[in-house]
Amino acid sequence: MPLPNPSRRAARLSALRSTYFDLLVVGGGITGCGIARDAALRGHSVALIDKDDFASGTSSRSSRLIHGGLRYLEHGYLHLVFESSSERRTLLRIAPHLVRPLEFLWPIYEGARLPRWKVSAGLALYDALSLFRNVGMHRQMGREKVARRERTLLREGLTGGMRYFDAATDDARLTLANAISASEAGATVVNHVRLDLITAMDSSAASGRGVDVLTGEPVEIRARVIVNAAGPWSDSVRRMAGEAIAKSAVQGSKGAHIAVPRGRIGNRRALTLLHPEDGRVFFVLPAGTAAIIGTTDTFTDVPADVVRATDDDVRYLLVAANHYFPAAALEKADVLSAWAGIRPLLPSAGDGPGSASREHAIVRSDNGTITITGGKLTTYRRMAAEVVDQVQRQLGLRPLPSTTGAQPLPGGELNGTLDDELAIARIALDDDATRAEQLVHAYGSRWREVDALCRSSKALSARVAAGLGYQMGEMAWCVEREMAETLGDLLIRRTHVAFETADHGVVAAAKIVKVVAPLLGWSEEECVRQLAAYVGEVDRIFTIEGAKVKRRRAPRKKSASASVEADFDVPDTESGDEAEGPSSPEGDFMPPERHH
Repeated sequence: MPLPNPSRRAARLSALRSTYFDLLVVGGGITGCGIARDAALRGHSVALIDKDDFASGTSSRSSRLIHGGLRYLEHGYLHLVFESSSERRTLLRIAPHLVRPLEFLWPIYEGARLPRWKVSAGLALYDALSLFRNVGMHRQMGREKVARRERTLLREGLTGGMRYFDAATDDARLTLANAISASEAGATVVNHVRLDLITAMDSSAASGRGVDVLTGEPVEIRARVIVNAAGPWSDSVRRMAGEAIAKSAVQGSKGAHIAVPRGRIGNRRALTLLHPEDGRVFFVLPAGTAAIIGTTDTFTDVPADVVRATDDDVRYLLVAANHYFPAAALEKADVLSAWAGIRPLLPSAGDGPGSASREHAIVRSDNGTITITGGKLTTYRRMAAEVVDQVQRQLGLRPLPSTTGAQPLPGGELNGTLDDELAIARIALDDDATRAEQLVHAYGSRWREVDALCRSSKALSARVAAGLGYQMGEMAWCVEREMAETLGDLLIRRTHVAFETADHGVVAAAKIVKVVAPLLGWSEEECVRQLAAYVGEVDRIFTIEGAKVKRRRAPRKKSASASVEADFDVPDTESGDEAEGPSSPEGDFMPPERHH
């Protein structure tokens, strides 16, 4: 039986209070976790905190794409496309389980804002800027070939199309992988710790006062450098550091997405389309049994903590989907989930958020705080390296080269290709290809350990939710090995149960609380509180603003945790023992068809 998770969290909190760190990274999104990993791999003592969970903000609400930035070509950001394409290659190499090739089809219609010749020229330039080392070169297709490939697609006005490649990812787990890698490299990584005040600050030392959100206990942190990687919350951290803010460091752009049953749309692959109302590029993406439609792009001053998809956002996306897939006849009732995030863009005087730069800026304040703003998911690793270079200069050191592009992320250490790993998993899982993809895509080379835990008892082999492959053993794994501390951590970010179920995982939460309660030290009363907190979290994220919705209620259990330890034993997953077999998290995106 492994040590209860609170003991290990207590150790991390103790280290947070007692260590004088080289740098404190504030913000556990993809950028902050990337910075912590880079700095720890260069030998620095690092603390990373987030007031919520890793990837709980924008980094878990993206389009789940690692892409070269095809849309940026239209606005002349050639250097950003070149950089993004290079980073896409790197991520495909160091995290092959989390970043996977994805084939796109771009249908061309008569009278479209972007005619066929322009799309073709853009894709040719796209291939060139990737140094012709993308997964595959773009290819033109005739009308009938496009129609055969996507049989439910609108045929009226269809003149042909283009095939090209980008990559899909699980944004939350990519962020988590960086946090885990940082921790394994020696960083003190703690989620659910909020920084409330920077109590002392100069060019060579800083101290901050925070709180453990889960217990209310105070946390004092000391570091030589503070790195502000808080994204949409960057200005709040700047104010804590005593900066006089005349102008915000970020300009928020809201991106909303919806998920609908994939069977209703019938798309076989990812599609790039132009919205029939305004000609803006949007995507229809395969995500297991669902299809993701997105995204919007609108400037907003809504706080990132409360941003939601609005009724208008949902209407906009449904109109687009129904236009290109008329047989779907989607209505609001068909929406499985709708969510929104805030892109922390650099302030721009452009015509709108679509033309605003996705570049980043690194600024060192007079008191020594280093703030990074802007950027995009695809280029997070390069951004992180630049920040750590700045940190080393501020520490009076000559910058060492970053090694994050050479070292695999956790789970990326495959003995062969991803297809080889999937084949092994399918055999071990009794030819269950769906389960094999889900496990390997989530945990990579570590899927065997997760599967061994799931197989260790009847309780842990039980499914989390009907129709989905996730097993209870994964919930225990995420608590024991992936720093999950709440039901939201488990069902929204470690897995996608909240995105893939009509009730956003509320019923599943009532089941898994019995499994994780002894590991997290929850009493029966705490289980009830955690269930209510989960309902509040999914309402905050998924409720459609402006729509009439029925409020969810947390299921009440007579005994949420009293006899849980008698029901099953959790084996010692720290022992290193491995067993052949299956498990499951997020095989979100379907792999592209092979082309020889």
